[in-house]
Amino acid sequence: MTLIHNGQVEQDIYSFAADGAALPDGPVIVSLRRLRAEREALFARGTALGVKLAADQSPEALGGDLERLALVVLEFPRFRDGRPFSWARLLRSRLRFRGEIRAEGDFLFDQLAFMLRVGFDAFDLPPAITPDAFRRAAGEISRVYQPGPDGRKTIVQERHKG
Repeated sequence: MTLIHNGQVEQDIYSFAADGAALPDGPVIVSLRRLRAEREALFARGTALGVKLAADQSPEALGGDLERLALVVLEFPRFRDGRPFSWARLLRSRLRFRGEIRAEGDFLFDQLAFMLRVGFDAFDLPPAITPDAFRRAAGEISRVYQPGPDGRKTIVQERHKG
């Protein structure tokens, strides 16, 4: 998979450690279950830590640990499941998460611009979406009607700025 972070292709520095698997050296992503079971040992490692949430797992379940995480991966089990959109917006707006929010799984080209608006800043691109296609999708929405975590001015704000 190709990782796009802040609009650029990057090498993924994180490794995913499945429940029960040995932890690799360096930055790691674990499941919510593993984070709950091994939280003190995971944070004591002193390396960047990320957690992967399934679509049915609210980021509110992270509680106070959220401020200690560098990355939250939100999984799209199928493109019709919109819960990760809500979770990204919740992370950026209400929970004030400033770390990386990564999309992973089954999402479509047509969803990318909206994913950026709600707070995703990293994408594990599915094979059908190239980096060039990602860049095109990112620029598809030129004006917005509603405020979002991306801080873009709405059409009404633009109209009444002077």
